[in-house]
Amino acid sequence: MVLPKHIAIIMDGNGRWATRQGLSRSEGHLAGAKTVETVIKECLRHKIPHLSLYAFSTENWNRPQGEVNYLFELFCQFVKSELPLMLEEGIRFSMIGDTKRLPETAQKALAHAIEETKSGKNLELTLAINYSGTQEILHAIRQSAAEILLQNKQKIQTVINENNKSEDIVQYLTSLFDDTHYTEQNLRNHLYLPDLPDPDLIIRTSGELRLSNFYLLQAAYAEFYFTDTLWPDFSAEDFEKALTAYQNRKRRFGKIDEQE
Repeated sequence: MVLPKHIAIIMDGNGRWATRQGLSRSEGHLAGAKTVETVIKECLRHKIPHLSLYAFSTENWNRPQGEVNYLFELFCQFVKSELPLMLEEGIRFSMIGDTKRLPETAQKALAHAIEETKSGKNLELTLAINYSGTQEILHAIRQSAAEILLQNKQKIQTVINENNKSEDIVQYLTSLFDDTHYTEQNLRNHLYLPDLPDPDLIIRTSGELRLSNFYLLQAAYAEFYFTDTLWPDFSAEDFEKALTAYQNRKRRFGKIDEQE
């Protein structure tokens, strides 16, 4: 049976798990970090080359400041404690999101892990931190549009100089973004990690049935697996159930199944 090459996980339910256990939300996040280790090992065991984990969205800044501070401390602890495993197992660490707003200590810890593991070949582990699918698309649109305009800078200046009619100038500029000159690939070239393949399987824990602004463009043809299990309780057995569900799907990508 075919396994997914890229699994993306929306890790949800740490807070609810902690509440049910009579613990603090911070203890719930710590328990969730241990589940990450389990999933990483399962991906290595199944030789799945790409794993993305939705760790912190741009909307998560609205959480209590104490919880936000703890999460960034936990990210730093995680990459430091897992670095020996990543080096030993050939895991390449990467990050997707806007890093500029992150605390300086977190920026340095994440950058260090990215640099140290850049030669890893067995698994690419991507943490989505301060990530928004909407903002990623907007970023790609702005960057790709700027690229097109710069490539045609001289011609644009000529058109402006030779035409007094604004509609002629607009018509030319618009032509630069028609199907011939601007394609989906132009946009994808400017995603945060353009070489990262789209996820084949997106898993969300805790019973919620939404993407929450995660991989909006990349999820176009992903298979979805939702489970009521809270993230800290998500086990190797739960991971196997998700893989089995994926293997039982028929992925047509808009085509028809010749057997139907």
